[in-house]
Amino acid sequence: MEVNLGITIAAVFLSVALVAGSLTYVGLERSSVVRRRLKDLTEPPRRRDQTGAPTALDYSPSGDPIVKKVTTFIPKSPKEMKRLQRRLAVAGLHDPKHLALYVTGEVVLPIALFALLFTFGGSARLVWGILAAIVGYVLPGLIVDRLAKKRQLLIQNGLPDALDLLIVCLEAGLAIDQAILKSAEELGVAHPALAEELHLINVECRAGKPRIEAFKNFASRTKVEDVKGLVAMLVQTDRFGTSIADALRTYAEVSRTKRRQRAEERAAKIAVKLVFPLVFCLFPAFYVVALGPAVIKFVHAFSSGGSLGGFL
Repeated sequence: MEVNLGITIAAVFLSVALVAGSLTYVGLERSSVVRRRLKDLTEPPRRRDQTGAPTALDYSPSGDPIVKKVTTFIPKSPKEMKRLQRRLAVAGLHDPKHLALYVTGEVVLPIALFALLFTFGGSARLVWGILAAIVGYVLPGLIVDRLAKKRQLLIQNGLPDALDLLIVCLEAGLAIDQAILKSAEELGVAHPALAEELHLINVECRAGKPRIEAFKNFASRTKVEDVKGLVAMLVQTDRFGTSIADALRTYAEVSRTKRRQRAEERAAKIAVKLVFPLVFCLFPAFYVVALGPAVIKFVHAFSSGGSLGGFL
């Protein structure tokens, strides 16, 4: 009986391990960089930005770039946006349907959660319903803030790579607009959030906005400190007529140093963050396994029927 039980447990463990390993392999294979790159290469040559709107460049069937009339999609500057639109733009949500979804969520979620807990909340259903309505009203804002912070971190980490690509393109003889467009195309797989912003800069420049204003809008949309420093440096470079490649090389080195320092800081915090899971998860189980048998023997020994019970 014990042998059959052991075989059954081992078979269940192996089955769960195989299923979990297969699902993990499929998920990693679908999200691999090589597969995404092959998908991008096999897609039709029409180029679109991350929001789904056509960019300023389109491609003919022969593959030659054709400059379209920039009337399809011109992003608004942050000054022209409302407060909620600027908040969604920081999270990368530029489509009007995202704005409608956010407003709808702020109205529908509180009503739905209040009705749910008011119906099944028991004696204190009114209190639980009000608390649920407050949570439902705040939840869309928390989700947007979380997406915005995640996107800002992605842009911040991808900025040194983008600057390196810009330097290579500029030293190869491309103009700044073509260098930005080429860098956006190359960063579409590794850093899609930053590639989207570079596409928007290129679209604004082709729509007739000054390049410096497009860069300032880039800093206002992302609200990343490294991007603000980069824009300030580009403004000074344009004003004094110094070399853009040299300035970008210097700033890329500084950005790379900051990224390494941020990684080292996060690695140094791991030891402190591991204290809480160790204390609340690992140590209780360790104490039960290590001290449990001894405690049981002590209880039996000092009980009334134990070997030491007669002396008490």
